[in-house]
Amino acid sequence: MSIDQIETAGSDRSLSTTIIAEKGGAVHRPAVEPGRLFINGVWRTGKGNGRREVLDPSTGQAVTTVVDGNGDDVDAAVQAARAAFDEGPWARMPGRERARILLRVADLIRKHGEELALLESVDVGKPIIFSRSIDVSTVVQQYEFFASQAQNLEGATRTIPIPSMAYTRPEPIGVVGAITPFNFPLILSNSKIAPALAAGNTIVHKPAEDTPLSALRMAELFAEAGIPDGVVNVVTGGAQVGEALVRHPLVDKIAFTGSTGVGRTVAGLAGQFLKPVTVELGGKAPYLIFDGADVEAAVGATISGFVFNTGQFCMGITRLLVARPLLDTVIEAVAAGAAQVPVGDPFLESTVVGPMGGKRHLAKVEEYVRIAREEPGARIVTGGQRLDLGGAYYAPTVVTGLSNDSRLVQEEIFGPVLTVQPFDTEDEAIALANSTPYGLAAGLHTGDVSQAHRVAARLQAGIVWVNSWALLDPAIPFGGHKQSGYGREYGPEALAEYTQVKSVVIPLG
Repeated sequence: MSIDQIETAGSDRSLSTTIIAEKGGAVHRPAVEPGRLFINGVWRTGKGNGRREVLDPSTGQAVTTVVDGNGDDVDAAVQAARAAFDEGPWARMPGRERARILLRVADLIRKHGEELALLESVDVGKPIIFSRSIDVSTVVQQYEFFASQAQNLEGATRTIPIPSMAYTRPEPIGVVGAITPFNFPLILSNSKIAPALAAGNTIVHKPAEDTPLSALRMAELFAEAGIPDGVVNVVTGGAQVGEALVRHPLVDKIAFTGSTGVGRTVAGLAGQFLKPVTVELGGKAPYLIFDGADVEAAVGATISGFVFNTGQFCMGITRLLVARPLLDTVIEAVAAGAAQVPVGDPFLESTVVGPMGGKRHLAKVEEYVRIAREEPGARIVTGGQRLDLGGAYYAPTVVTGLSNDSRLVQEEIFGPVLTVQPFDTEDEAIALANSTPYGLAAGLHTGDVSQAHRVAARLQAGIVWVNSWALLDPAIPFGGHKQSGYGREYGPEALAEYTQVKSVVIPLG
């Protein structure tokens, strides 16, 4: 995935969508049937009969309803996953056979890509051009990559001084509880589900309460691909579903992506039960533009990096650090470019920035901009207001003149707000970049290859991009330093998060 080049139903179905193309590059929103829970290969209504609305953030109107699950629903799903792991074929299936099924999943995602893209856009407010070109295509790549990894789960023999044969076996952990966020439902759900399945685990997935639609459709595709009943289960609902999943004694591991605050709670609760956890949390990514950089390319990367997904991207650019001789030129260019980015209806193919995830997220951004207006020396260069487009829209906003201890510099805003700070030396740039509690992603733009290696080595981040932004592939691991979490997604490193090592020692004499 790269965002570096953004330019200025039936009764047996949980979901059905109507896809109608209009003239003029617009697409109708999908009609979505009410969602149910997917447990042990069967659609269920939920133990408590609770429902919750799913809203289209571009209009504020309800799209459909889904089950508001509870602890009993979680227990039913976990019991199904436990039985499927302990008694079913998935964990004992040869890796090559699991790989064949995962490749069928990839093929089905590709086949139903337009439907999944429409669900993602109506659920999240993501522009349809990105739902198609980034979200759906990325998930296809996830299953293709981890299918290849499923065939390469290998142990090792160990030479020891005693007369014995010693070797290791990588084995699946068991039942994985996956708790995923609202901003990239397809990508960040399947970045957990794909490696967990490749390793032979079973899963109970709690999608974000605001954006559950693609998770329910994916459950159908898993079944169609031939994944056995009980291997993947989906329980929709709020915080009580997540807490019940973490607390459940038959869940062996938790995989979580979300805010640092909630991640602390999840990790702390899992720690009480000694469950392994991977947590990919908040970010406050810096982008450093050094003197001698290609300014035009650096400005383009900056704009795409901070407006992508309406700033609701944990690895998005949030802090721009600029060599002082370039400061005025860069600020002027970034502000002018950001003001020209097309904002509007996500179902118009010309739209680059859609709405925020909802009123709650919009209010949070407005509060941070209010704080900026009250800070001495701060200046809002462009944006700084909501847009009257019928939904949760906010103008891309650039703020300068903030002190480094400003809340806008130090805290995750999770919206289309960029702060700009100058630096005079390389050491000062690195110190500013590393001065927040977060360490998920970082980037730099330079014309000096030695500087690129030197600075990348000193930045406290799980992934660093040079002269680009958000170049991602399932083969490249990413994850947090500091309060951005621990554990890795993507790459062979992700598969290691869903396996445990057993040693076998057999005397030879």
